[in-house]
Amino acid sequence: MTTDRYNAREAEPRWQRAWTQQAIFETKNDDPRPKYYVLEMFPYPSGRIHMGHVRNYTMGDVVARYKRAKGFNVLHPMGWDAFGMPAENAAMERKVHPRAWTYQNIAAMKAQLQVMGLSLDWSREIATCDPSYYKHQQRMFLDFLKAGLVERKQSKVNWDPVDQTVLANEQVIDGRGWRSGALVEQRELTQWFFKISKYSEDLLNALDTLDRWPEKVRLMQRNWIGRSEGLLLRFALDPATTPNKQTELEIFTTRGDTLFGAKFLALSPDHPLAAEVAKTNPALADFIAECKRGGTAQEAIDTAEKKGFDTGIKAVHPFDPNWTLPVYVANFILMDYGTGAIFGCPAHDQRDLDFVNKYGLGVTPVVCPEGQDPATFVITDIAYDGDGRMINSRFLDGMTIEAAKEEVAKRLEAAQLGGKPVAKRQVNFRLRDWGISRQRYWGCPIPIVHCDDCGVVPEKIENLPVELPEDITFDRPGNPLDRHPTWKNVACPQCGKPARRETDTMDTFVDSSWYFARFTNPWIEDSPTNRADVDAWLPVNQYIGGVEHAILHLLYSRFFTRAMKATGHVGLDEPFEGMFTQGMVVHEIYRKADGSYAAPAEVKIEASGSGRRATLIETGEAVEIGAIEKMSKSKRNTVDPDDIIATYGADTARWFMLSDSPPDRDVIWSEEGVQGATRFVQRIWRLVNAAIPYLPPSGPVADTSGHERAKALRSLTHRTLADVSTGIERLRFNTAIAKLYTFVGELQEIADNAKTHLADDPVYASATREAFDVLIRMISPMMPHLAEECWAALGHREMVSLASWPQIEPDLLVEDTITLPVQVNGRKRADVTVARDAKTAEIETAVLALDAIKRALDGKPPRKVIVVPQRIVNVVG
Repeated sequence: MTTDRYNAREAEPRWQRAWTQQAIFETKNDDPRPKYYVLEMFPYPSGRIHMGHVRNYTMGDVVARYKRAKGFNVLHPMGWDAFGMPAENAAMERKVHPRAWTYQNIAAMKAQLQVMGLSLDWSREIATCDPSYYKHQQRMFLDFLKAGLVERKQSKVNWDPVDQTVLANEQVIDGRGWRSGALVEQRELTQWFFKISKYSEDLLNALDTLDRWPEKVRLMQRNWIGRSEGLLLRFALDPATTPNKQTELEIFTTRGDTLFGAKFLALSPDHPLAAEVAKTNPALADFIAECKRGGTAQEAIDTAEKKGFDTGIKAVHPFDPNWTLPVYVANFILMDYGTGAIFGCPAHDQRDLDFVNKYGLGVTPVVCPEGQDPATFVITDIAYDGDGRMINSRFLDGMTIEAAKEEVAKRLEAAQLGGKPVAKRQVNFRLRDWGISRQRYWGCPIPIVHCDDCGVVPEKIENLPVELPEDITFDRPGNPLDRHPTWKNVACPQCGKPARRETDTMDTFVDSSWYFARFTNPWIEDSPTNRADVDAWLPVNQYIGGVEHAILHLLYSRFFTRAMKATGHVGLDEPFEGMFTQGMVVHEIYRKADGSYAAPAEVKIEASGSGRRATLIETGEAVEIGAIEKMSKSKRNTVDPDDIIATYGADTARWFMLSDSPPDRDVIWSEEGVQGATRFVQRIWRLVNAAIPYLPPSGPVADTSGHERAKALRSLTHRTLADVSTGIERLRFNTAIAKLYTFVGELQEIADNAKTHLADDPVYASATREAFDVLIRMISPMMPHLAEECWAALGHREMVSLASWPQIEPDLLVEDTITLPVQVNGRKRADVTVARDAKTAEIETAVLALDAIKRALDGKPPRKVIVVPQRIVNVVG
């Protein structure tokens, strides 16, 4: 035995150096073995990894190491999502260049990831802020533009008047800019867009093919794409009430069945008709201006107080020329969905109900739930959006909703307004085109030149990359590129005259929408991808990341892959074959008497259960143990991975992250759990070293025919191997680890009695040697450093990281015995273990020989014994 205690602090760096020196995780594209691509979402280089990173990357590493052992040529790369606003914030706050801050953080985080012992191919490392990467992104922008997948158009955006930049919806908090605190304005700006809406139907339908994605993620994407079937319906307007004698208003509705419950029509503040009325109505102009000071996010609009302005325009109901409806401008109607106008049926839409209750427009229910009396069914504060039968709807009364929709569609398609059908069927999608323009410096420059003579001109391919200038300042708000004295001045690529570069940069979601393709060959210089390599490696076999990216990142990546296919850069549509979203790492919070928070490292926990109490280590002050929440800096309930790895070792952190809970659920970080994991590390080390003196050299397993104990051990070994393999394949790491705990417990009994069990029994010693070799290979994906140390101690010359996964022997998975419950007069009294192929008479004999059954029968013979094969034995007394 080498030492009683495993020294992670010494062993882990040593094995990491050995892996690097032998470059065993570097992947060759020409390797003939079957390919397997596992990828975790690459991180933003904030400067520190957190426990969520540890969990995410450990899961991917287990898959990568397992598949490599199974004989696959595994691609497991790493890079950095390196552009973005935090770097500009750092530049302003710390007076450093965004590039210097970013690369300093990359170096720090890379060192942290390497300490985790991840089997990454660092030779393929990319950073999206490197011109060698974004050069190809600019090339694809130009290719997409040529293919008609890029458009420049006016768009409404959130504008921060202090920072002078466009804000994403998520950066608008309570109507104010997240950084400046200024009231956000809605502005019309000319923006660049990717035409993702062109693929709406395809992106939606293809979700049905992604059967290795979580259903919750597919549902989120379905809802975001938002396919809806409805009617494009034209309401006649009273021209005497319109500013320019307009005679009709077009709306889109999915609820044509509720037309007889209509109480008003509403326009978006951006609707052309609203603008026309506002020209001569200052009060409406003020109302529209007020609406535009709100955010553009759908959630913000939905939760805001519903406000409207009566334009005075009257619309005519399509089924009754004597029925007129008021036309409002309303703050909850979006111009970019449908036509920017709706009819409101308050009884069956909560927003409409809130609106009419505010303005006293009345409510008429037109759908009545089954079993409810229509005469007494009323709507007050809660809209009814369920199923039922039509009421108060003239010719529709008594119909189902679907039948009523069909009847309304047929009648309005046949009716005429201005010589055209009043309505036509139409499919709409919620998905809008992707606006990629950002008014900031630290992003990929858009390769466009604006020329007074030639207009908007694409940069020439040979002039790429359009690099960011180094000499910029952040002394004033706004985009430094826009005020750079020389960078934006350039000759027109078409006519050669003085022109101006586009100063907007690309949304950072663009950077992360194709990095997985670049990893397949990051060295190629004349093209974004090598078609042979990218088509061989994609789709990513297993993608792992947080559910917070379930919509935009995944959706944009799916679009981008289709756009790359359309422009010849890849040969497939879907980038990710398998998708897994891991849970968060959470921790209880600790609150001091003054209301501030204490960090876990500052707190001492005593006792357990309901008696647990916490005090500050430094002062002994009692602190309140609060709820278990997501780790966050604001609550100070974070745990530093560096501290954990320095104290316990990387393998302990990895093991705890995998063992504590199912990987798709949150894991509660606890000191007790980490200490339990480190005790298990030491247990395996002691177990292996205790057995080594009595184990034969590794080699073919001795014939166990006629040796029941050795055969039983081999059976246990291979059943555990099968269970662990299945657990890893299904990403159920915690169930695999549970099997390993049980297996180690069985081996412990052998090691504790090694001299008795192994010294004079070469067959059993041979089976035990196999068990230990299999054990170490099974733990190697989870605890690679400990596995290397144990593997070497067991006398192997080749690293376990290069060893193949053990072959399962199917014959050993079938147990020779079976345990059956035994009932006497309907009450269970015992269990009986018999040969799996035992005859009924043999089972009866074994059952009646049991002491518990003899006592239950009080020594009397049974009247009947009923054997249900493979299930149960019933004894009737």
